[in-house]
Amino acid sequence: MPPSPGAGPESAEFARLAEPFRRELLAHCYRMLGSLDEAEDLVQETYLRAWRSYGGFEGRSSLRVWLYRIATNVCLTAMEHRGRRPLPSGLGGPGEDPDGAPVAAGPGVTWLQPIPDALVTPDSADPAAIVALRESLRLALVASLQYLPARQRAVLILREVLAFRAAEVATMLDTTTAAVKSTLQRARARLDEVGAAGVEQAGEPGDPRARALLEAYIAAFENADVAALERVLREDATLEMVPSRTWFDGRRDCMRYVTRFLGTPGDWRMVPVVANGQPAAAAFLRGEDGTHRAFGLAVLTTTYAGIARITVFGDPGLAARFGLGRSSPPPRIGGRDHFRTV
Repeated sequence: MPPSPGAGPESAEFARLAEPFRRELLAHCYRMLGSLDEAEDLVQETYLRAWRSYGGFEGRSSLRVWLYRIATNVCLTAMEHRGRRPLPSGLGGPGEDPDGAPVAAGPGVTWLQPIPDALVTPDSADPAAIVALRESLRLALVASLQYLPARQRAVLILREVLAFRAAEVATMLDTTTAAVKSTLQRARARLDEVGAAGVEQAGEPGDPRARALLEAYIAAFENADVAALERVLREDATLEMVPSRTWFDGRRDCMRYVTRFLGTPGDWRMVPVVANGQPAAAAFLRGEDGTHRAFGLAVLTTTYAGIARITVFGDPGLAARFGLGRSSPPPRIGGRDHFRTV
């Protein structure tokens, strides 16, 4: 909830009318910044500014457009002194030595973060709306948006992801409709330069094929089964390992690298979750004392032909973001974990 302005009908009215937009505004700020932590802070700032200005809101636009105007400008201000948030594949070519140590990124890199679907999925049960939301949060798309200058990023998201009219976007950004159209053209051209147009879309996490691939991936790790893992990867699969610059292209190199960390059966426990509209696995690694502790998150890009990309975020803190503890993952029920959407 936004900070309380105190008792009064105007305060209650603001909370009632503005709160339903919180999740979609969080998704918007996340697309702009590529950071869940920053997006949450900026949504709070958006609601604070909106509450302070609500007395002067005269309804010349819809409340939704007004809130997006505030949120977008809050994001643009926050981006003034920030660089892009990359994935390892955005920092150079693939690794050539799968047997070598991970390549440190250095202190100057601020990484793209994943986002749990449950934080942004609308209460609406409309399947088409949920599918559209997931497509707009794919890791590959959010990473591509990071190549755009701030205003180009804002215009492209507002026009092509959220489908606001050019005139509405012009009002949000205090510019002209012609400038919005020109900026959108430049944004599209820039995405073409970085190859975003050819990014392969992930399968829906609830699709039977996607779920089967996720379950097979988890089983391969938990059983330390090299052959089983190899079977679910496409020949052209890629593997990225945040927070290092390490990534590999092609199943052969990916397998050589991953095999070093499979360990023995039981070393890994994984819980299926959904992140960025994609099937994912929260990973727990067994320590010397026998306790499984949070390791991070693997987000999968699945296709009918197999897993096309694995993006591993080595951040133990992500477990809490998905409603899990930092140690001792939930017990299996009937031999399998529940598929968690948080």
